[in-house]
Amino acid sequence: MWRDHLTEIIVFTVLFLLVSAMGFVAARWRAPRDMAHLDEWGLGGRSFGGWITWFLVGGDLYTAYTFVAVPALIFGAGAAGFFAVPYTIVIYPMVFLVLCRLWSVSHRHGFVTPADFVRSRFDSPVLALLVAITGIVATMPYIALQLVGIEAVLKTMGVTGESALARHLPIIIAFAILAAYTYQSGLRAPALIAFVKDSLIYIVILVAVFYLPYKLGGWGSIFDAADAKFQASPAPGDGILLNANNQLQYVTLAFGSALALFLYPHSITGVLASRNRDVIKRNMSALPAYSLLLGLIALLGYMAIAAKVTPLAGTKEGSFDTNTIVPRLFDAQFPDWFAGVAYAAIGIGALVPAAIMSIAAANLFTRNIYKEYFKRDATPAQEANVSKITSLVVKVGAVACIVFLDPQFSIDLQLIGGVIILQTLPAVALGLYTRWFHRGALIAGWAAGMALGMWMLYQIGNQTTGKKHFAGSAFPLSEFGFDTKKTIYVGIVAVLVNLAVAALLTLVLRAGKVADGVDGTTPDDYFADEGDARVTPGATRDADSAPEPVA
Repeated sequence: MWRDHLTEIIVFTVLFLLVSAMGFVAARWRAPRDMAHLDEWGLGGRSFGGWITWFLVGGDLYTAYTFVAVPALIFGAGAAGFFAVPYTIVIYPMVFLVLCRLWSVSHRHGFVTPADFVRSRFDSPVLALLVAITGIVATMPYIALQLVGIEAVLKTMGVTGESALARHLPIIIAFAILAAYTYQSGLRAPALIAFVKDSLIYIVILVAVFYLPYKLGGWGSIFDAADAKFQASPAPGDGILLNANNQLQYVTLAFGSALALFLYPHSITGVLASRNRDVIKRNMSALPAYSLLLGLIALLGYMAIAAKVTPLAGTKEGSFDTNTIVPRLFDAQFPDWFAGVAYAAIGIGALVPAAIMSIAAANLFTRNIYKEYFKRDATPAQEANVSKITSLVVKVGAVACIVFLDPQFSIDLQLIGGVIILQTLPAVALGLYTRWFHRGALIAGWAAGMALGMWMLYQIGNQTTGKKHFAGSAFPLSEFGFDTKKTIYVGIVAVLVNLAVAALLTLVLRAGKVADGVDGTTPDDYFADEGDARVTPGATRDADSAPEPVA
């Protein structure tokens, strides 16, 4: 009953309303020149410095779902769930130079989305459209999953009801508030709130990793309890150590997730809002500090095992909602007031990434669908208005996913989203360093990778939940005819096929001297760094020319 959690509810509500007020105030923060422009509404004026970018990008990548899902995965599967830690470490050196290069060309030519860059780089509106649609589709379930984190907290506090409306009304209200201040303040709202969100999470986790081991008998007792649980489990892939059956899946999932992380539109949006390249360099060097935090968050899964925490019942009879593991752990082990702070950290942790994701998806629709195919002469003010409205529609769609679909299905959709967004890697990431790929070959590669990825995901079932298709991203190699129980991450296989098709078809097309539509008139400084110079409001891509091949 909610009356048993009254203190937690009050603390949660006060902190939630506080950051909501900050979201509305953010419209006047840093004195925007004109909010009726995508550079201001969608990219914060491209003026964020080191500290703001650090909190913004960190708050964007380390979400509420991370807070509840990673420990839940550790709770259920053990060591395999730690894949999230190494991939958030290796990604920063990998994208250090890539993101600096993307910032330079986007800053010089006024690009707002990765699809803007692809449109100019390969002179292909079709390829840009595919990149835009891919980004939107991959982002939508990610937004819905932020609601899963809030819902887990509300369920733990007893704020639920018998009817679907009563059960989801608090989430609907929370996202209505989010939609209102995002509509008014744009990217400035999550940038300002990220300070509070990250501070709360750091405080909660640091207190937990010192207090809980002391209360539960030390780390030795915690790991012994986890080992005992997994030793008694019949599942072949769990345990506090990796085994022969899950090592390949672990490595490919970590590497594939690393490649996908900064292909997501919301990740790129945070980077493009930076003031200059030096800000990006400093952030890529400092952001691994969040990975330390993530490792500590993951250990909450083992602590929950030692504390004998049981998840709340799921929506289906006999099922359990493992996303409630962390809220239940704090509810059982901490005073009510501190549990309320922890719940607020999770809830606010959902607002920052959800806002950035909806803005990124809206920018993709506005620049690469609305302006490209419906109103080529759209003014900056019209672009901003369309993005604002689209961001509202995206949030409504995310709420609908939670209200009308099984939340477990939304989680599976996010796994599919990682496979989907990886198919933009050749055009976006490799396109920054070479224009050797033929635009037609890139389109064919995208189609091949997407088709194979969807087929592989369709073959994956889950005997525990009874789901026959799209129940994960670990593909059994036995389906390819190998005599083994090993699995591999679908995204890696799909993107390798994507690259192979694109490369082979490029060779064929270039051998046949098939024109790719690029005239080679782009200035030599296409990728030049403009330093601290701000892009001129209203600047757009140079649609009449395309870049020369880059060695």
